[in-house]
Amino acid sequence: MAGRPHALKVVLASGLLLALAGCTPNDPTPEPNVVVDLLQQDWQHTPGVKAGGDGLQVAATARSIVEQDGGGGQPNPPLNLAGTHLVAEGDFSLSASFTDVTSDASWTVYDSPPVIADEFRIEPGGLRLTLRGDDLEIAVFDGSPQKDVTNPQPAHDEHVTVSDPEAALSVRRSGDTLEVASGGDTVSSLPLGRVFESGKLWLGLSSDGGSFQVNSLTATAPKGASLATAGPAVAQAEQSADGLQALAARTRPDFKIGAAVALGPLTSDEDYARNLVSNFGSVTAENAMKPQFLSPQQGVYTFEEADAILAIAESKGMAVHGHTIAFTEAMPRWMQELPSGTDAERQSSATALLDYVTTVVTHFKGRLDSLDVVNEPFDVDQGTSFQQNIWYRVFGPGYPAVVSKAVYDADPDVLQFINENGADVPGRRQDALLKLALDTNGLGGHIYGVGLQAHVYDLKTDAISAGDLTDTLNNFENAGLHVRISENDVTDGRGTGAQAKQYATVLATCLRSRACVSYTTWGVDDRYDWLIDDNGRLQQGHDFLFDDGQPTPAYDEMRRALGG
Repeated sequence: MAGRPHALKVVLASGLLLALAGCTPNDPTPEPNVVVDLLQQDWQHTPGVKAGGDGLQVAATARSIVEQDGGGGQPNPPLNLAGTHLVAEGDFSLSASFTDVTSDASWTVYDSPPVIADEFRIEPGGLRLTLRGDDLEIAVFDGSPQKDVTNPQPAHDEHVTVSDPEAALSVRRSGDTLEVASGGDTVSSLPLGRVFESGKLWLGLSSDGGSFQVNSLTATAPKGASLATAGPAVAQAEQSADGLQALAARTRPDFKIGAAVALGPLTSDEDYARNLVSNFGSVTAENAMKPQFLSPQQGVYTFEEADAILAIAESKGMAVHGHTIAFTEAMPRWMQELPSGTDAERQSSATALLDYVTTVVTHFKGRLDSLDVVNEPFDVDQGTSFQQNIWYRVFGPGYPAVVSKAVYDADPDVLQFINENGADVPGRRQDALLKLALDTNGLGGHIYGVGLQAHVYDLKTDAISAGDLTDTLNNFENAGLHVRISENDVTDGRGTGAQAKQYATVLATCLRSRACVSYTTWGVDDRYDWLIDDNGRLQQGHDFLFDDGQPTPAYDEMRRALGG
């Protein structure tokens, strides 16, 4: 892993908190009405926000989250996750002024980061102010469950007319009241309710369709209150000599145990950060490196959050697996809608797709140990035919080789994998995956191995036995290919004992095979394990190794499998 640009500072001072309102770590008593300049804090990993001149430049990113079928498009405006957030005990006031607003300007203050799932975003409690001309929309979210999580509705939503759109906007918490003012005049006064009950303030700046300049952004705490900056929670996390990775290294020093991670909990949840860093030697970005997050508009790239994850991993000595390049799902609208009806259209679309591949892989060159160059190429009904995605429509059935060669040209050192579900046990789908990897290399590709996702959603139908997995690993080894267990998670639907046994079986079997180079579980803590059921209702899963910060029986069984 070569030297990386865009380094993230994960330690802000001698401690996690650095008092702002006239305080020092040894003197926590705030002075009254001391103004803190938030423009001078760290915004470098916030998509669409650039420091420049005397303030911040904010541009629309068009970030959204599409559903599996390519529909939807829930807005996903950024927060300053990896930089500075605030910790407020008692009353506080925030003030901002915007100029050069070409379309709209939004300012959000949340009490926690949103939870980002594969196909939706769970809106946290907080406040969003959106300025369009002299119209100011005030939307308050109280963090309560949404009827439709993909279309969150505020608990309070009102529009007020401001006399001067360039006058300072302010948000003030005073006791049990939340006040919004423009130019010093109160335009809305609301009961505080559950808003900001965490005592933390996460800030975001975004635009739906234009750009604007932030000329000032300040925070103030009155006498008797406390206001402090805080850095990412992961700054304090340390590797453990007794964690899962350390235990595995006693048997196989080159073997990596990893987890899929999200930037929100990594920077805001101390339990999550501690459990990740102390137990895992590699990370996979759960969503931050998928196409819809990296390039929401054609030719526009938002690498900031992925860069933050990579910088954190580097600071903790963790390897990074990239996920993913060619994929049917998680594509931005522009990519989905590339034309492919004629030779000329396919040629033009091929240029656009390969430009994307080259730009992304070049950006991360030297920073990734391995990469899913093709993800889930086969149909969703567990068959063996290709999904008819844009890559297939433009390049035909040989598209994995086209992508693989483009990746190799941009970074010849990254280990390339084809990642697929339902191929964990011998059968037609596994045979098809093995043949695809070999055929891809026969066409000039550079596939190092395959990723076997090992999702166990139902222990009756999806269970993976040690015998079947051993045969599987032997099949790929005999073909000269390596294997990653890439996304293992296990339901607790038949009890935590059965869940623990299945987890340990997969890990121990992988560890015994020289063909199996790494093991990754698809998450860290059940706090962030959410899905939408067939009735459209939000449900929490219990599929991971930690639950509300505490180790599960599956974690303990994994340790035993590693000799701990």
